[in-house]
Amino acid sequence: MTAETAAAHSHTPYHSPGPAPVPPRTVLEDAGELLRALAAPVRIAIVLQLRESPRCVHELVDALGVTQPLVSQHLRILKSAGVVHGERSGREVLYELVDDHLAHIVVDAVAHAEEG
Repeated sequence: MTAETAAAHSHTPYHSPGPAPVPPRTVLEDAGELLRALAAPVRIAIVLQLRESPRCVHELVDALGVTQPLVSQHLRILKSAGVVHGERSGREVLYELVDDHLAHIVVDAVAHAEEG
């Protein structure tokens, strides 16, 4: 496959033969909640930062150039959606992603936006 055909195929949606099974409604609702939790630019930036390594709030504030209350608010939303979890380390809480699947969703969305 040439680079041109590989590039052309990379934008072709995947279609399987026949209808795809529809997950149970509760799974679809949970997926919707997850996507809503990831839908804010600051939360996307937080996920991208945590993809690199666990971070505490002040590190995220410095990296993103936003206020501490704003970072904390977005971390609460991500935590309640099961995207991140925090672990106390002395006086600080170290936040990290629950799993790499979430980072892939965000990285793919950012890459898609950069293409457009």
